[in-house]
Amino acid sequence: MKKEVKLINKIKCLLKQLKCPRYGHRFGPKTYELYQHIVALVIRWYCKLSYRRVVKLLNLLGIECPSKSALQYNACKLKTSWWNKVIELTSGAKHEIIAIDATGICRTNPSYHYLKRIDGKMPKMFVKLNVALDIKNKKFCAAKIRVIPAHEIRDAKILIKRSKPKILVADKGYDANHLHEYCFKNNIEAHIPMRRKGRSKHERWSKRRLAAKHFNEHIYHRRELVESGFGSLKRVYGSNVNSKKALAIRSDIYGRMLCHNIFFEIIDF
Repeated sequence: MKKEVKLINKIKCLLKQLKCPRYGHRFGPKTYELYQHIVALVIRWYCKLSYRRVVKLLNLLGIECPSKSALQYNACKLKTSWWNKVIELTSGAKHEIIAIDATGICRTNPSYHYLKRIDGKMPKMFVKLNVALDIKNKKFCAAKIRVIPAHEIRDAKILIKRSKPKILVADKGYDANHLHEYCFKNNIEAHIPMRRKGRSKHERWSKRRLAAKHFNEHIYHRRELVESGFGSLKRVYGSNVNSKKALAIRSDIYGRMLCHNIFFEIIDF
């Protein structure tokens, strides 16, 4: 029988690896430690609760928990660089093959019945989430969140640099010569289908044309697992965010990916 590891011990071990201080701020009242804030936020993301409800739930269970405003403040205080280290630690040390893709997350969850009655238009503003998923362990190893959507090719090099894979698979949206050149310089085997081959303007072929000669369709179809990762993330932790500020939105989505990596054993793909 395997020994169970409690969530609090996991969070403490994670913060120790990140070399985080005991308290969130050195000039603060030091009433609650940093791990107590993170545990309360993880429970909020995992159970899809609001700040008020998670504080009320933990108080009913007899667990010491910071106030609603303290949780909101600390959620916005967590920087993107800190979240990148957290995702990197929880996804594993080495990544042999990764798949990168992007999806959209709704800013609000309006009532479609109400929108139909008032002849309203469907909301088009959404949050763009670009991720790198490890194919073997099915965990998110890198992510880039944009509150104002942009093309996914802009974040491809950032995801590859953070995950450091040996093999890369992606769809036609990532078929760009500068991305193939970056993979060639870093000894990364890229399997990306070409959008349109056409005629070569020069006698020497570009890197994307050379990569097309070694394109393996069997390896490429493993990219479908990143779609399963998106489906699991949205089904289990919700497909919309209620936060309004950009920092709160980023923390909310990064927190859901952290829960996905930590509680992966109980998530059914």
